[in-house]
Amino acid sequence: MTGSAGVVAEHITVTLGERDVVRDVSLRVEPGSLLALVGPNGCGKSTLLSVLAGLRTPDHGTVHIDDRPIAKVSARELARLRSFVTQHNRTDTPFSVIEVIEMGRFPWLRTPQARRSPEIIDDAIRACDLHDITYRPFAQLSGGQQARVSIARALAQQTPVMLLDEPTAALDIHHQESVLDILRAARDDGSAILLVVHDLSLAAAYADRVALMKDGHLLADGPTREVMTAELLSDTYDHPVEIWDHPASGQPIIVPRRT
Repeated sequence: MTGSAGVVAEHITVTLGERDVVRDVSLRVEPGSLLALVGPNGCGKSTLLSVLAGLRTPDHGTVHIDDRPIAKVSARELARLRSFVTQHNRTDTPFSVIEVIEMGRFPWLRTPQARRSPEIIDDAIRACDLHDITYRPFAQLSGGQQARVSIARALAQQTPVMLLDEPTAALDIHHQESVLDILRAARDDGSAILLVVHDLSLAAAYADRVALMKDGHLLADGPTREVMTAELLSDTYDHPVEIWDHPASGQPIIVPRRT
């Protein structure tokens, strides 16, 4: 998977009712980088992600993808530029696992890339460890299995931009690490990846950059070590946290302080 497109959001504001759930946020997702978007529940992360994906029109501000206004990109071309993994999956879908993954190839129908679809689909199934459930009904899967299928569909879509809303939330430790290894490999191939995640240690271990939100505001955006400090995270989450370096890997381990 290779990519050269990126996403740039400038001064994004989204108002729901009388409340600004996203307030004047500017953010850049660059090719060849993995950006983790973190913050407390209800701070506006998922709303901002839907704007970046072109699924929601902001009340103020602009989004560009591949150096073009996202509002002027056709739905088919947008599907070739960015994939989007949502936080929740519909449980009433009548499709099988393989059919859901094949949907990722729809944007490439009647193009030269369609010739490689069987190979690409098989690679996505193998990467997400789905061979044993390929033909099971999607609706009968556990939440973690459904999450892996959704990620496989995004991989099959072969887009230079990947936007993922808490894709690891329902996964066990093995599949969390496997999925993040896949995303890191996609980043190394040039993809621009934005990952909403609640596990701060996972974000610190895998992200090149971290964007930190609270109450709709972007509090910080920068290299992981600069943003993920005990002082800033404690203030953001209204709870004291402690950060240690893993003795073997040196990666930050972030935990709440408990009494």
